[in-house]
Amino acid sequence: MDAAAIDSAQPSKKTLSNEKPTPAGVRLQVLLDRAHFSPGEIDGKFGENARKALRAYAEARQLPSSDELTEDVWKALQADDRPLTARYTITDKDVAGPFLRMLPSKMEDMKNIPKLGYTSPREALAEKFHMSEQLLAALNPGHQFDRAGDTIVVVDIAGGGAPAQADRVEVDKRRQTVKLFDKSNSLIGFYPATVGSEEKPSPSGTLKVTEISRNPTYRYNPAYHFKGVHARKPFTIKPGPNNPVGNVWINLSAEGYGIHGTPSPDKISKAQSHGCVRLTNWDAERVAGSVSKGTPVAFVEGSG
Repeated sequence: MDAAAIDSAQPSKKTLSNEKPTPAGVRLQVLLDRAHFSPGEIDGKFGENARKALRAYAEARQLPSSDELTEDVWKALQADDRPLTARYTITDKDVAGPFLRMLPSKMEDMKNIPKLGYTSPREALAEKFHMSEQLLAALNPGHQFDRAGDTIVVVDIAGGGAPAQADRVEVDKRRQTVKLFDKSNSLIGFYPATVGSEEKPSPSGTLKVTEISRNPTYRYNPAYHFKGVHARKPFTIKPGPNNPVGNVWINLSAEGYGIHGTPSPDKISKAQSHGCVRLTNWDAERVAGSVSKGTPVAFVEGSG
């Protein structure tokens, strides 16, 4: 797994069916991420989130949609012929911290921490480039990621900013996805999500964005009765990327519901939420950059 292998990788049914990270898997995920069809965390595996992104990308380009990578879709993705990796010099800010020794597993144990920061420079750098920590380590064997001035290899997400302005958002409760559409009803962004749970399902119908908060303070209300939270009094959790709602909160017009980030990007679509729509921190940032107050958010039940 190195830069040359990723840049030259040609996906095949064999490489994409591998449960382990492959250079072809990384290349495909990076190209999808750049096009605003997020595979979630870039880990080199062609898993369900990457398959969802691939289906949405084909849909947006009016190509036959498939779980497998078709020749037409691969040709369209390869129109972006920029290098897939880049050299990055670690900055003082990357290693400044403060870093948590460990992230508490229980919400109540987070309430007295002054900042819910990263647990290490490695975690911070991986998130900065939309990567899993394991892939970052694989591209930089033996590296500790804790010295400013050191140069490392990262995937090149080419800015990774927000897509164009969205006219509406569609949250698919069954497929666990978020789609952004522009005024012409073109699909301009796609993000895998964790949407509600049996214990606390997400709302139905169409809501609206009422507010966008970056670096939000998390406020727990005992009336929520979250599973595993036993507090009988309200409490707050300070901001930070490992805050329960991550780096950004997009408030919706139903009390207690929103679209937000997460401290666990690897669990997107693989865990349950407390009724809200959970994205990776970077995808939540991209959605926040594409919507505004009043943007409609429709909750739908996909067919599968």
